[in-house]
Amino acid sequence: MIVLGIETTCDETAASVVERTGDVQGGVQDSVQGSVQGSVQGSVQGSVRGRILSNVVLSQIGEHAEFGGVVPEIAARAHVEALDRIIAKAMGEANVPFGALDGIAAAAGPGLIGGVIVGLTTAKAIALAHDKPLIAVNHLEAHALTARLTDAVEFPYCLFLASGGHTQILAVRGVGDYVRLGGTVDDAIGEAFDKTAKLLGLGYPGGPLVEKEAERGDPERFALPRPMKGRRDADFSLSGLKTALRIEAEKIAPLSDQDVADLCASFQQAVVDVVKDRLRSGLRMFRLRVDAPKALVCAGGVAANQAIRKILHKVAFEVGTNLVAPPPALCTDNGAMIAWAGAERLALGLTDGLDVAPRARWPLEQVTKGAGERAAAR
Repeated sequence: MIVLGIETTCDETAASVVERTGDVQGGVQDSVQGSVQGSVQGSVQGSVRGRILSNVVLSQIGEHAEFGGVVPEIAARAHVEALDRIIAKAMGEANVPFGALDGIAAAAGPGLIGGVIVGLTTAKAIALAHDKPLIAVNHLEAHALTARLTDAVEFPYCLFLASGGHTQILAVRGVGDYVRLGGTVDDAIGEAFDKTAKLLGLGYPGGPLVEKEAERGDPERFALPRPMKGRRDADFSLSGLKTALRIEAEKIAPLSDQDVADLCASFQQAVVDVVKDRLRSGLRMFRLRVDAPKALVCAGGVAANQAIRKILHKVAFEVGTNLVAPPPALCTDNGAMIAWAGAERLALGLTDGLDVAPRARWPLEQVTKGAGERAAAR
């Protein structure tokens, strides 16, 4: 089964060709290699085999840097200009003709609606022209299933999804079977990092810059709050932490280089403490509602933060499971995760009609097998 995947939900224009063989139960990891630009190749040995034949990602960071964040109109225009070329490159690197594809997958949401429309419309055109099944993939489901491509993780597992737009803890019980255990009530973790960087004049994207500054800072200098800590639920709240940081910065302005480093270190440590506490609650809820998790899986760009990654390892060890973290190139937005999610759904006969609509909002818990089955029956 060979699937083309298209990703245009934010500021990466991406396309990938992925091959999937075997049943839906999983196996053990063989090898995965990755890079943010160009192609990524990997394979999984076992009852499920996944092989990334190509994975082309074009970042728009340069177009948005001067604005301190992603501008939706600029992102949509950039997707229009680049997508055909990116798809052609992905198909060329995979050395696969369109006629050999078994399906066309595209991220249909959630995301910036202009970009989503560009990718989904292009996928519909390819599917129609070559008479191939269309799979409208939920962007979050693609993140949720990536660990099955890289590590053949078996269901059920606990997913910690943290990016610029999403912070959630989910029970992944199967393809199209997700239980939301917790999520942010305001800012996502990645968004909070970006806003902190902007406040301190560090630039964009902010996450890596804040992490770099934190390495030389004192995490105990500023007494920042740990929102939601100690609650029995698994929800997050980051807006209060961000406000507290701004107040501390205003107290000591103008800021020296060391002040900036200490503020970053204190902020990052507060986030790490919150993640540890919220994940413990989420895993406790997982055991009560589902069963013992086969793994703790992290996805999203925030998973690349080494301080957060370290605490994820610790929490996984505490509950007697393994942390599974796909390579950084597959944690951030990419076409391979869309192609793989499309292949997983296609293996179950879950396809969509050409009338499927793009969505700016599409909670993962609303993704079901039933919707795909009805679409396939049309």
